Formats: sequence, structure tokens, C-alpha cells
Amino acid sequence: MQDSALLAKAMGAAANAYCPYSKFSVGAAVLWDDGSVSLGVNVENASYPLGVCAERNAITGGVVAGGKKITKIAVWAAVEGTVAPCGGCRQVIHEFSANDSVPVIMGGNTDVATTAIGQLLPDAFTPSDLEK
Repeated sequence: MQDSALLAKAMGAAANAYCPYSKFSVGAAVLWDDGSVSLGVNVENASYPLGVCAERNAITGGVVAGGKKITKIAVWAAVEGTVAPCGGCRQVIHEFSANDSVPVIMGGNTDVATTAIGQLLPDAFTPSDLEK
């Protein structure tokens, strides 16, 4: 799937975000190694720390559907420039990525940038690190 098509799916999903407090809609689209795509949006609630990011929702939905490894992820928000995944989402993306070079496409109203998850999270840890 082309980066632009995946980013368009993330942009379309953002319209369904539930963000009555921040008014900051984010959409995410994940391409899995089996070719399937899962979508997610940010969901807020009055108990602020219990909201969920778009990336985590997209990944969770993909895992429920049988996704094993992320091959590409796109994130979009209506911002000048681009939007990047938060630190927590970077860790989750890394854990489900096929490798450190999995592309993260970051879009906004005025720009698009692509980088590898390993560059966004250079010192990631894995479940095997917890065994130490």
C-alpha cells in the first residue's frame, strides 16, 4: 500500500475521533504483515489519564483481528507541520513492528514526514528485557 493511501485512511479516521476536551483529533492507520489495515482514533473521557491514543486503538484493533507484525503506520492530525506518536505509542509500535526500520508516516495540514520507528525510539526495550 502506498504511503499516501495509508495516510489518507488515517486522515479519514480522524473525523471520528472523540475528543471533546482537547478538540485535537488524531487518526491512525496500521498496515499489517498480512496486508490488512486497521484504523484508530483518539478517545478521551472526563478521567483524563484514561484516554486512548489513535495509534494504540489502531494497533489493538489489528491485534484483535489477528495482526502480528506492523509493516507501516500512518498518523494524522489537523496541525501545521506534522504530528508524531507520543512516547507510549512509540513503544507499542516498536513492540509490534517487524524491525527497527518500519516506516512511521506523520502527516498534518501542511506537511508529511516519514521516519523509521527505530529513529523515533532509539533505545526501545522489548519483552525479553523484562526477563533480566
